[in-house]
Amino acid sequence: MSEITQTSKINVITLGCWKNTVDSENLLGQLALNNATIVENSDDADTVVINTCGFIDAAKQESIDTIMEAVERKNEGKLKKVIVMGCLSERYKNDLITEIPQVDAYFGTNQLREVLKELDARYKYELLGERALTTPSHFAYMKISEGCDHPCSFCAIPIMRGKHATKPQEEILAEAYRLAAKGVKELILIAQDSTYYGVDLYGERRLGSLLQELSAVDGIEWIRLIYAYPAKFPREILSVMKNNPKICRYLDIPVQHASDDVLKSMRRGITNRALRELLSSIKSEVPGVALRTTLIVGYPNETEQDFQTLCDFVREMQFHRLGVFTYSEEEGTTAAPLGDPIPNEVKEERKATIMEIQKDISEERNSRLIGSRAKVLIDRHEASFAVGRTQWDAPEIDQEVYVKNGSQLRVGNFYDVKIVENTEYDLYAEQS
Repeated sequence: MSEITQTSKINVITLGCWKNTVDSENLLGQLALNNATIVENSDDADTVVINTCGFIDAAKQESIDTIMEAVERKNEGKLKKVIVMGCLSERYKNDLITEIPQVDAYFGTNQLREVLKELDARYKYELLGERALTTPSHFAYMKISEGCDHPCSFCAIPIMRGKHATKPQEEILAEAYRLAAKGVKELILIAQDSTYYGVDLYGERRLGSLLQELSAVDGIEWIRLIYAYPAKFPREILSVMKNNPKICRYLDIPVQHASDDVLKSMRRGITNRALRELLSSIKSEVPGVALRTTLIVGYPNETEQDFQTLCDFVREMQFHRLGVFTYSEEEGTTAAPLGDPIPNEVKEERKATIMEIQKDISEERNSRLIGSRAKVLIDRHEASFAVGRTQWDAPEIDQEVYVKNGSQLRVGNFYDVKIVENTEYDLYAEQS
């Protein structure tokens, strides 16, 4: 097979979560090694690859809309080829082929080699893990495992991504060294359940040792842990977080709900009491840790009393960061037979109520930071501000620090600043 020629102009559109971001970066890295011309704007492309999301209704609709836009451009003669990959394609491939036959090819979530073949490119085995970063060059998402073994009733991820599969530690370390050599300073570890790392491959949870090994990589200054499943949480990682200065004191631990009846129906494997004990012990063992969580409101058996239990839980736990999803019925999941009896307007009202509670919590937390100092990593410039993050904030989803008169501060560098003002979800600072 001949390699791609420079006449082929390929645009890769990534939708959905950070795991999709990593998949697209792997594709882009391989394409670059095949001499492909990558363009950032689909208007400049003759081939578009759409990496889709199929998680919830809104994400699925965005994916379908994006596919239809590309197909329309193909019908107008503005594109030669449209290729669809990712979660939506994995889950609904046959339906998509029937409904949108103008797409040239559909691929699932673990078919990088097949996508490359469709693009007349050769998979470079000798450069396994080589990526073309789409994030700012100073931070990168690192997928440490694929899939999930948990039986959560509302979640279709196992349908789309398969069972949990640990990525070998040596491959992760090799990737970390390559990223550090490119100037990456922050690694954001992602998985469907990061705490399950190692169980299938090594017969035990090895997240703690992985964190320690990654912290030894020269050039990496922050390591951030995303999506820690609360049931059977490996508490040994807390001492690593406490004692290793490279591990951000930040933990994303989605609890989804706090009512025992809802948690049981969700098949989360944990109770309200156990959640409270876990979160309290994390705060106790890792002083200064920032806890982020996500919740689901409007689950089919969520009563008004269940919702009030959730509100009380949010007020008591005082999460640093919090996001809320409204329940989306997903075919093929064990919750699907429950239907979707709660009206959308009720779901939205409940979501707004939770976010209002969290807004007050966040504003109070931020106001207490006035006069304190913090280390920030600069991500970008905006007007006269340098915009960065503390170790307690992940990119894209958490709050930012706006450093006044910061035009001379370099993106990708760390600076010590003094917090001088706050809003509900952002901080303003001056150089120390």
